[in-house]
Amino acid sequence: MRRWHRGGPEGKRVSLVLGSGGARGYAHIGVIEELEARGYEIVALSGCSMGGLVAGVHAAGQLDRYRDWVCRLDYFDVLRLVDVTWSPMGAMRANKVMSKLDELVGDIRLEDLPIPVTTVATDLTRQREVWFQHGPLLDAIRASIAVPGVITPVHRGDQVLVDGGLLNPLPIMPTVSSHADIVMAVNVTAQSSQPVSLESLLPPEEAAEEQAREQAREQGGGVDFGGWMEGVRGATRRLLDGLGTGGGAEGEEDDGVARGRRAWGRLDMILASFDITQAALAKYKIAGYPPDVLIEVPKTVCGAYEFHRAEALIALGRHLAREALERRERGNGQVVEAPALVSQGPDPDADDADAEP
Repeated sequence: MRRWHRGGPEGKRVSLVLGSGGARGYAHIGVIEELEARGYEIVALSGCSMGGLVAGVHAAGQLDRYRDWVCRLDYFDVLRLVDVTWSPMGAMRANKVMSKLDELVGDIRLEDLPIPVTTVATDLTRQREVWFQHGPLLDAIRASIAVPGVITPVHRGDQVLVDGGLLNPLPIMPTVSSHADIVMAVNVTAQSSQPVSLESLLPPEEAAEEQAREQAREQGGGVDFGGWMEGVRGATRRLLDGLGTGGGAEGEEDDGVARGRRAWGRLDMILASFDITQAALAKYKIAGYPPDVLIEVPKTVCGAYEFHRAEALIALGRHLAREALERRERGNGQVVEAPALVSQGPDPDADDADAEP
């Protein structure tokens, strides 16, 4: 199904779809920056999880301030944002992150934003997508970022709302009716045939800068990487009990560091499993509703929780957007295919969304 385009091949009205993917979602900021630098106008936004967060902050006019904040985060800042909870429904509450977003955007409603925004969550009770298109922006973001088992869900009536990536990590369908010249989708959980590093995708100068930053984090600048990791393990230790470990020798072990390592390993496993599921679902969404421009960030470029790497991930998003837009402009506005083939198949969830939460 193709969208109606108002302009010709040179039209620059963009409907932008921003996918879920944790820290990799920082790449969305770079994509937006490149679009604006080239004179494109974003006329509609749809996002899930981190993509929904960036979409909402941009529509509220606060993306520059958000960018400045995340680019200053180091290991310890990220650790301080982890607010562990005793709830069996998740390891963290995300209250500290939401408090910062409240400082940035305040009490604004989706219907009052200058750019239409759709934020997607998943209702565990009815096993359906929920599209937020009106109501408080921060409520929509909080529901969309609730990674199952990691961040506590949002309860609203009989709804139990969690990360939209559980059913729709790349919500293209809300953009189908938008009056745009281009539909651009940014998939930050893309599958790759072999591991791809962040540095290998960046231009040489920016790759060198990121390598220098990583060395400074691990070896200098007063940052004790090993200590930070132990701190994160300790902060996520409650996840071990929340998920349950059962009996046996491993469950009887009393060493604190060992227990912390098991907790961190369990968290890794949850996030990695979620990434794999989202990557597979994104393929179906792309096949069902092919965007005009598709930008794919391999899920191997960094872990979903590496929120201290904002500068490099933003640079990556801008670099990939620049390449994609140049290909499109050279092709006189024709559809730009993704570098890797996507699996073709039905879109089983296309009609399973709630148009109104």
